[in-house]
Parts: sequence; structure tokens; C-alpha cells
Amino acid sequence: MPNLNVAVLGQPGFSSSLAKKGSVSDMAFYDLKKGKAQVTIAEPVRYPEKLAPLFYACSLADMAVIVVEKVDHHFGEAIVMLDTLGVSKGAILLKGYIQEDQVSPLLQGTVAEGYDFIEDDPIALRESLLEASLTIEEKEEPHGSVPVDHHFNVKGVGTVVLGKVSDGTIRKHAKLTAHPLDLTVNVRSIQKHDDDFNTASVGDRVGLALRGVDSDRLDRGYVLSDDPRITSVEEFEAVAEVSRFWRAPLREGMVIHLGHWMQMVPCRITSVSGEGSPKLSLKADDSIIHLPGDKATIMHLEGGKLRVAGSLTLPG
Repeated sequence: MPNLNVAVLGQPGFSSSLAKKGSVSDMAFYDLKKGKAQVTIAEPVRYPEKLAPLFYACSLADMAVIVVEKVDHHFGEAIVMLDTLGVSKGAILLKGYIQEDQVSPLLQGTVAEGYDFIEDDPIALRESLLEASLTIEEKEEPHGSVPVDHHFNVKGVGTVVLGKVSDGTIRKHAKLTAHPLDLTVNVRSIQKHDDDFNTASVGDRVGLALRGVDSDRLDRGYVLSDDPRITSVEEFEAVAEVSRFWRAPLREGMVIHLGHWMQMVPCRITSVSGEGSPKLSLKADDSIIHLPGDKATIMHLEGGKLRVAGSLTLPG
């Protein structure tokens, strides 16, 4: 059963009118299920004070729902984040006296230009999300990866991790490597929306019961995978794809954060060459775990009203 992942932005708690609330940290998750239709909703809890929850929620998303209560720089930053991550499916719900012609010009040239404007009707929205989840094609792959976003111990079960299958297929009883620990763990069981399954595929939000690792050895951003292509990098060069909304230059000595999957890693720019799409030399504080050719989001937390600078391609 395929799963649709939705980022709901703009009005904290709006998703409670759509789905059942689940785990909460700097993101709040909501579960929606009807027959074979499954939807996972993520809301950034501590945004705009912290940028990380916005990145995490959007990086998980197959589509976005933006609730517009105010047209301000936070709305603009959310649009740039979605545009940088390429979240091309979405809907916009206007609140109060905000009109479509106030918002539409701000969306031009971004992925949100193709979003649908919808009525403030939670029942209709809920049904449309369930229907959209049924259109996702599910296929099995020989390997799979799950970036960890939560981890804890459950009495009688042991270590449990929560995360979205980012690529491929995860199987019950599979042996996975916990990166960067380089530790082999065993998948004891797989749950999706509180039901047990033998497999989980791309897009599924899973709870994995693991054997071979204690919860306190794990952290958000760690990756469980049996994919031999998984690699990591700390020092590398890459060409930056700078957002057209980003005005400040990327400078030598600047500390940026690179977001990939459930990682948000501080990096120092050690050199810059070229303009427009500059070539950067970077030194990360921690290993960035990825598949060859994955994209990472460039963020500058001291960037003022816009903290999303663009993206780059991680090396193979």
C-alpha cells in the first residue's frame, strides 16, 4: 500500500482537522488511513524560530499544503524551500481576507506556481489526499534506505526507529548497516500506520524494530541501509545552484548548513570560484551520508529574512 507524504505549512495545528496526531518533537506527524489509502502529514513545530523543522518537513514531502494566514517573509521562505527541494505538487488554502491575486505573483517561476488554490474545507481536503495516495505506484527494489528521524526503546520490543523509506525496499529480517556507525543491525519487524508488514517501499513512513543496536547509539540523520551505493563525504567540491531569490554572495569562510534527508550539517566554505553558479570547496563538521548524485539544500542560518540559498549535487 503506497503512502503519500504531505508537508502542511503556515498554520500550526491545522492538520488536526485532517488526521490523527502522532509523534511530536520539532515536527508534528499526523496519520491518515482509509482502506488502502495512506497519508503521513508533517508540520514544522518550531518554525520560523528554527529553520531545520521547515527543511525536514519539506524534504519528507511528496506534496505540500500551504495555509496562508499572512503574506510575509516566512511565507516567501517556505516557497523558496519547496522550490529548492522540487516539491512540485501542492495546494494553497487562503485564510481571512487574503485574495488569490495577492499571492499568485509571488509564486511565479517557482514550483508553487502550479499549486491549486483550494477552499477551506478540511473534509474535502482529507478525501483528496487519500485519493492522491492511491495514484502512487509501488514497486519492489533489491535494496533500500531509511534515514532516522526518531529513535527510542520500547519495553518488550527493544530499539525502534521511525523514518521514511527514502529509496528502494526494506524487508523484515533484512540485515542493514547503520551509518555512520558501520554497524550491522537486523530488522525484527516493520510497522506502517500501526499495522505489521513484511516490506516497506519508497515513501512509506515506517517504524522498524531493530536487533543489534541500542537506541542511545543512534541519532537523527543516521541512515539504515543495505544499499551498496551508500557513501559519505566530509570534504568535497560542488557547483552551487543558487536560488534566484538569494541576494548575498556565498563567500570563503562562510558557515552554511547542508540539508540532506534527515541531516542538517554545518559546513565551512573554504574557497569560492566563479559567479552565478559558483564552485565551492566545502569542509563539513560531520559526514554527510548520501547516494551518489543526491542533492543537498544550502542554508545560511544568519541569512536574515531568507535563509535558503539554493542547492548542490553531492559527489559520487
